[in-house]
Amino acid sequence: MSVIDCINVTKRYGRETALENLTFSIEKNKITGIIGRNGAGKTTTLKILAGYIQESSGDVKVFSEHPFNSLMVSANTIFVDDQMNLPSSLNLAEILNNAEMFYENWDCELAERLFSYFSFHPKQTHDQLSKGKKSTFNMIIGLASRCALTIFDEPTTGMDAAVRSDFYRALLKDYLAHPRTILLSSHHLNEIEELLEDILLLKDGQVYLHMSLMELKELAVGLTGKKDEIQKWISNKEVYYESRVGINDNYVVVENTFTKEELAKLTATGITISQVASNDLCVYLTNTSKGGIDDVFK
Repeated sequence: MSVIDCINVTKRYGRETALENLTFSIEKNKITGIIGRNGAGKTTTLKILAGYIQESSGDVKVFSEHPFNSLMVSANTIFVDDQMNLPSSLNLAEILNNAEMFYENWDCELAERLFSYFSFHPKQTHDQLSKGKKSTFNMIIGLASRCALTIFDEPTTGMDAAVRSDFYRALLKDYLAHPRTILLSSHHLNEIEELLEDILLLKDGQVYLHMSLMELKELAVGLTGKKDEIQKWISNKEVYYESRVGINDNYVVVENTFTKEELAKLTATGITISQVASNDLCVYLTNTSKGGIDDVFK
């Protein structure tokens, strides 16, 4: 069962097109990573799904309703980012105490335990917090709300490495205990891939690919060896990335449509076969050139 359905969704700001003909579905009770570079359309997509802004054209359904101005979608969705507006007239403890009025599944005990673990002062206000502490407090609200659709848009902005690790651990543990549909956007797939079931990769406002993380891991393979020897094997395959390694060798990331027999022959010719990290592959797929920054120096 899908919670989200988008068909040919386009969003324009004046003459600028932020999204163009997005079509995808998100299934219930999955953690999906929304991946892409700055300007790829991640935040615009998530704000449309949360009902914050309206698409210019296309069809959007969240819980089978159009999300913009939908009370049902609003009541069952939380959008967490580093721009969350929380009342400055209330201190942090008061914000948590009043949150249960807005979120039906609010877990007061979880919120209090996380609040204590991350050493917040109850009398502080949200606008007094540092950027990293704001993100951490916002994360507490996002987790404790237990909304059926929980959206985290770059939630770890300003957090140090230890807090980011704690957040991902807390997210996974609470999701396993209380499954819901979670969308998690990030530039850093390597940090979150252990959490994810599916990947939605955006490029230039369009869906580049939408697949399971396991499928992504098998999408490409890295080959290292003599350029001429590698070319014999990849002439009919899509090349995602290539660069020089040392003086004589090349490294190529290519679509993985090799048979087991072909891979064995590749190894026999002296070509080294390697797995491509998911984060690196997403970078290669969204590069404007196959060599990346190295192309500047050719």
